[in-house]
Amino acid sequence: MNRRHFLASTAAAGVAATALRSPLLAAAAKSGRPPRILLRSSWQSVNIGDIGHTPGALSLIEKHFPEAEITLWPGSLGHGSRDLLTKGYPRLKIAEGSVKDDKPTTPALTKAWAEADLYLSGSGSGFPASAHAVSFQKATGKPVGVFGVSNDPISGIGGSRDPEGGTLVSLRERALKLPPTHLSTDLRYIMDRAAFFFCRDTITRDYLKAQGVKSPIVEFGPDAQLGMHLRDDAKGLAWLAANQLEAGKFISVIPRLRYTPYYKIRNTARGPDDLIKDAINDRTTEKDHAKLREMIVSYVKHTGNKVMVCAEMTYQVEMGKEVLVDPLPAEIKKNVVWRDTYWLPDEAASIYAKAQAVISVECHSPLIALQTGTPTFYVRQPTDTCKGQMYRDIGANDWFFEVDETNGAQLWSRLEAIHKDPAGARAKVKAIMSTVEARQKRMVAAVREACKVA
Repeated sequence: MNRRHFLASTAAAGVAATALRSPLLAAAAKSGRPPRILLRSSWQSVNIGDIGHTPGALSLIEKHFPEAEITLWPGSLGHGSRDLLTKGYPRLKIAEGSVKDDKPTTPALTKAWAEADLYLSGSGSGFPASAHAVSFQKATGKPVGVFGVSNDPISGIGGSRDPEGGTLVSLRERALKLPPTHLSTDLRYIMDRAAFFFCRDTITRDYLKAQGVKSPIVEFGPDAQLGMHLRDDAKGLAWLAANQLEAGKFISVIPRLRYTPYYKIRNTARGPDDLIKDAINDRTTEKDHAKLREMIVSYVKHTGNKVMVCAEMTYQVEMGKEVLVDPLPAEIKKNVVWRDTYWLPDEAASIYAKAQAVISVECHSPLIALQTGTPTFYVRQPTDTCKGQMYRDIGANDWFFEVDETNGAQLWSRLEAIHKDPAGARAKVKAIMSTVEARQKRMVAAVREACKVA
């Protein structure tokens, strides 16, 4: 039986992770050589979601496949994220470098390629660094697996893409109408050869299946951020105390532009695509965030509690003050705390764990909140790809909102229900996370299986 048929038969049988042991793994353990995974992740550090993908994946593998040895091949480890990982995961190895002429550019990365049993691509949008996965597979012949990504064929700039995006219902309908030859040649090459391909939303899954992707495992597997267990209680609780925010008596609110202004973040020239994105941002930012301000006003008036305005991306620090705090009435503003600094996901987790709820126009802060047990809303903008479907996929539909189809009163109504029944809301989070954890076990089982047959 070849490797692909073996994986497919295992998937069909639903073999539990704890049962996936083999003579190969036993021999490796006896010789002192553990299964080795090369994790391609840490795409950027200006977004705590992109930072959090990596500790999420590391924690899940450490929990369900503890004998594995992991080497991280990062994109960027700025803003303190390197220390976060080395302190949180003392056994972690890091191999930096790139690829030129289909070969690693550094000795450390060359060694990591030679030693790895599996190339594991971490969560992200559009299969990040897919070209590197292709180079690895061609050079080594070893398995490649994908750990919870989105692939939105509709939203975006250029070609036949729609810069305005659309609702999730619309994106699904349009994706499934595309011809079965729509997927690019390079993506099809590596997807067809992947040992497993976990999609962090079912729109991506159904699109890839309609495209005829041949990986034996094309399934829903939620974003790895949901696996992150790291906290920085010392820093987080000290910040809450300094700002007089009491546990269960505040909400956290996170803003977002419809398109991230990367040219400003990276201090590069503004290109033609940026002009399109800026025009959309200019047209939509006020109307998107007026709804959140209306919710904030109602929350403060009805509860007397406080509101923390914070960021998921670096640019949102100042943005939060401009679009959420400054326009508020004076009597409301005195109950609002603006966090004027960027942070790391472990401190965010410690603070979100104490919030009554987290309300975010960004996609990953709600995932951090759920993992800590805190109720959360994701207010999705139509340009934010199909990844938001994962909230519906894990059972959080009651806390999911399309920004163009909701208003401040509706947001407050749903938030008021959490305020009136906090225990019930946290029980709902627990049920959601039970669904998530079942899929996480399945994802790591596939990782273990791919290492077994490497």
